[in-house]
Amino acid sequence: MSHIVINTTSVRDCTIGILSVLDTGFRCFTLELPWLNNIPYESCIPSGVYKWHKHMSPSLGMVLHILDVDDRTWIYIHQGNFTHQIKGCVLVGTMLKDLDGDGIPDVGNSEKAFTELMEMLPDEGKVTIQRNTMRGI
Repeated sequence: MSHIVINTTSVRDCTIGILSVLDTGFRCFTLELPWLNNIPYESCIPSGVYKWHKHMSPSLGMVLHILDVDDRTWIYIHQGNFTHQIKGCVLVGTMLKDLDGDGIPDVGNSEKAFTELMEMLPDEGKVTIQRNTMRGI
């Protein structure tokens, strides 16, 4: 079973992290909403170990669907660059940079990172999400 680990740090307006696929050497950056007590559409999801499977979303195309998140549904790992594109999901990219000048980190080259990720993964696996908090940033 393929295992993804996402190690994150909450900063002022978002959650940034590193996604690693164990035993492959693959790594990329992640972008999520800040931790707001698991409020649907407004918060990142809690730390934990979850199952995922590849899923065809009508609006996003192929995604990784994270399953069995308490009090949440339709949590995906998918392409995107900005926090305003997130409704509780996880975006991936090859770099962190404020692309739109709003003072909030964004992920760049998302399509490249997501394509590489999807090409190496089987149809299902598990993901461990580890949350850290950094104050004052």
